[in-house]
Amino acid sequence: MSEEMKPCPACESPYGYPNGGDLFACPECSHEWNPNELAAENALVVKDVNGNILQDGDAIIVIKNLNVKGASGPIKAGTKVKNIRLNDGDHNIDCKISGFGAMALKSEFVKKA
Repeated sequence: MSEEMKPCPACESPYGYPNGGDLFACPECSHEWNPNELAAENALVVKDVNGNILQDGDAIIVIKNLNVKGASGPIKAGTKVKNIRLNDGDHNIDCKISGFGAMALKSEFVKKA
């Protein structure tokens, strides 16, 4: 596949070609798209319990006690966590918590600080 070709988001044909400017076109289904806009649409959006959008590097506060397997006690409600990283999946927040180390949390149990 040529570096100028991009797969079509509509039919997944690998033969999408530049169609002038920022647009690409598919020879099989005639779909036209802008790959820059497509990347923005597929961006990861993670919201806290109150519906605030979280971003990498934000600080959060745990809203309820969270039991941790293998730990002597839970992560207490009110624990502040700095410099989070977002990822795709069930536990969509990666962070380091003092006394626990690296953790993965669910966004439904945190609020933006």
